[in-house]
Amino acid sequence: MFTLLLVLNISTSHCFSQAIDYSQYQNWAVLPGAYPNGLQSKVSDSSLWKDVDVFYVYPTLMLDKKDKRWNVELSDQDQQQKVLESAVKYQASAWAEAGKMYVPFYRQAHIRSYYQLEEGGREALLFAYEDVKNAFQYYLEHYNHGRPIILAGHSQGSTHLRMILRDFFDNKPLQKQLVAAYIPGIGMEKTEFSTIPLMNNPKQTGGFVTWNTFKKNIDEDTYIRWYKGKAVVNPVTWCTQGSASKEQHQGFLYSNDQTFCHCFETHVIDGALWISRPCSYLGLVSWTMKNLHVGDVNLFWKDINENAKLRARTYLSEKGS
Repeated sequence: MFTLLLVLNISTSHCFSQAIDYSQYQNWAVLPGAYPNGLQSKVSDSSLWKDVDVFYVYPTLMLDKKDKRWNVELSDQDQQQKVLESAVKYQASAWAEAGKMYVPFYRQAHIRSYYQLEEGGREALLFAYEDVKNAFQYYLEHYNHGRPIILAGHSQGSTHLRMILRDFFDNKPLQKQLVAAYIPGIGMEKTEFSTIPLMNNPKQTGGFVTWNTFKKNIDEDTYIRWYKGKAVVNPVTWCTQGSASKEQHQGFLYSNDQTFCHCFETHVIDGALWISRPCSYLGLVSWTMKNLHVGDVNLFWKDINENAKLRARTYLSEKGS
């Protein structure tokens, strides 16, 4: 959701509880051969699965203000249900046709961690990142086998993937396997990495894309605090400038499991993206929200779906696979 003040060398000295064992299937929300129905139902073409992997990290689902925990236990059944029925179904599914998918459960930080970094939030976020980092390391060692990789996430998931990019890819040999990193929902610098560029066309590979969605009448406080001046692409055109018409919008996956196309105009502003009022009754729903952060992925579900497949095929073609 936000730019994160974790620009530091990650080496936590805190004595947290035992590391998650990612050799155990139950510690993954999604593994190839074990797709939940909400994900499998979105797949009509699996032709890229033999060649490409997708590693997805879900956003903050620990939102209850009454919950005093800094991190959620992996065994929390309510959290696991939210991951499968919300994040995987309406977000991860956008990338489901672009490659075989891997989604680790992790002990994510409560939403207040972003606002209370000095009161325990930083440690909570770093603790969550250690799970994601361990899961990714296990994935590399046991599942990847040198295949091209798409990284995908949102909000807290993008926070952790930002650090995965820095720790595993930036100016490192693994960068050659990077198809693309889709990391919306946080404030990213335009020159965030030394060798991983902000991508500026729909076929480009080896870089990252990011955006933060607002209504045209922007939530000014949030925008200025977190996003103004940051990196942004338009997830309809995949360019860093300009606008797109309603006709160019390919599809919004709504909570009734229907996809609506040609819903709104999109326009890149300084560090963020605004959209016009969505079509029909969708507009009534979205316009009651302060900003559209929660919809950063599913508002552009079909656009992401098609673009991820395009970048994967471009990467394979360029590498001669």
